[in-house]
Amino acid sequence: MLNTMKFDNYLAVINYDPDIDMFRGEFVLLNGGADFYAKDIAGLRKEGEKSLKVYLEMCQEEGIEPKKSFSGRFNLRISSELHAQLSARAATENMSLNNWIEQQLDQVVHDQ
Repeated sequence: MLNTMKFDNYLAVINYDPDIDMFRGEFVLLNGGADFYAKDIAGLRKEGEKSLKVYLEMCQEEGIEPKKSFSGRFNLRISSELHAQLSARAATENMSLNNWIEQQLDQVVHDQ
């Protein structure tokens, strides 16, 4: 994935902040916020490890699960025309619309 760093099983999105001339990392998929800043990649790694450690310690103290849980369900609003086109496409491949879209999304995530 572009613009990301992994710390154990935790993912951080990395962006450049021109206002402060630093890179900012923000952990995603957490039940709280944890971010970090540095001028270079080595600094990001060091600061990210510190930030994650503090976040995990806080979760331990508060009895909070660090990672968000996901049900596997989400609502998507699209035009009726696109809905019809996607349903037809799924039918041509002998699949339910849900299974076809899941396959497409899985491919997008794993092709990066």
